[in-house]
Amino acid sequence: MSEDSVHHIRKTRTGTVVKSKMDKTIVVSVERRMAHKLYGKTIKVYKKYYVHDEEGTAGEGDFVRIRETRPISKLKHWRLVDIIRKSADNTVDTSAA
Repeated sequence: MSEDSVHHIRKTRTGTVVKSKMDKTIVVSVERRMAHKLYGKTIKVYKKYYVHDEEGTAGEGDFVRIRETRPISKLKHWRLVDIIRKSADNTVDTSAA
């Protein structure tokens, strides 16, 4: 691989949608595990990312894959790639109407 082809690799993360009430924007919480600096115990660290969701398909509780992209707004630098697993809470039962 040449150095030019490595330049365009973008970071990807997987996480859970925690908020989807904005227009074309979702908030995704990504968990990573790291060792505590002093004690060495493995701890979970969470970070929230504002993600561009063009179609508005992702709902709260969905497990999604996101990819780094150019800045879309002040906070959004990530784009939704796909929904890995839909949340059971998002399914709508139309037969009960």
